[in-house]
Amino acid sequence: MPKIIQGKFKILYNKKAGPDYFKMAICAPGIAQKALPGQFVHLRCQNSVEPLLRRPFSFHRINRNNFEILYKVVGRGTNLLAKRRKGDKIDVLGPLGNGFTATRSKIILAAGGMGVAPLLALAEKLADRKKIVVLLGAKTKGSVLCAGDFKKLGVKLQIATDDGSQGYKGLVTDLLKKLLLLRATHPPTSLGTGNAQRTTIYACGPKAMLKEIARISRRFRMPAYASLEEDMACGVGACLGCAVKTTAGYKRVCKDGPVFNLQEIKWS
Repeated sequence: MPKIIQGKFKILYNKKAGPDYFKMAICAPGIAQKALPGQFVHLRCQNSVEPLLRRPFSFHRINRNNFEILYKVVGRGTNLLAKRRKGDKIDVLGPLGNGFTATRSKIILAAGGMGVAPLLALAEKLADRKKIVVLLGAKTKGSVLCAGDFKKLGVKLQIATDDGSQGYKGLVTDLLKKLLLLRATHPPTSLGTGNAQRTTIYACGPKAMLKEIARISRRFRMPAYASLEEDMACGVGACLGCAVKTTAGYKRVCKDGPVFNLQEIKWS
């Protein structure tokens, strides 16, 4: 695990990316050059002791000297974050946690809502993007995130919305099942059981979505990894506030994850 860096770094921009959504870029070469997709940073939302706790954010984009986060304004901390301006200094701790391990297999990226945040960084890192299928899930057309960014990478993109206002009508997990069943009927390019070792699923999103992807990946005998979303206080494994139950006992999302093999998680 790379050395953790803490310091105050300059905000390059903090711009709206949709209703209640923002993208913030931070110039922090030491962190950016060590960061891996799936890892995260812990930010102090303003330069004071209030709010007391930092907020965790996945690396959304990673460049040589800076990185970008994607966030939604949902509470006091993110409201304060949205008020930060270009040129401000922000207190950053990172990189934290363990990221995704890229494979040479065919890849499916499945994102639900804000779960898209770490998956764009992963897609940008992967070399052979023609082998990548990206599935984006959202409630409505207006809440679909980062579709344009993925299209620019040349990946195969499919979208599912709950109300059918864009793409497939239904859940992103339904779209995943449909895709796998369809391709399983075409052996030369199958993503089914005959080619299980050639396909890996990477995901991020709500717990119910990840639980279903764990079931689907088990059915098709495909490895599946996900970045888990949990409330974090310390971000370094000390407080034990983000523990999840696994087949090997309780593990800390911030320290042992946030990326886990979905078959390791004990779903309740």
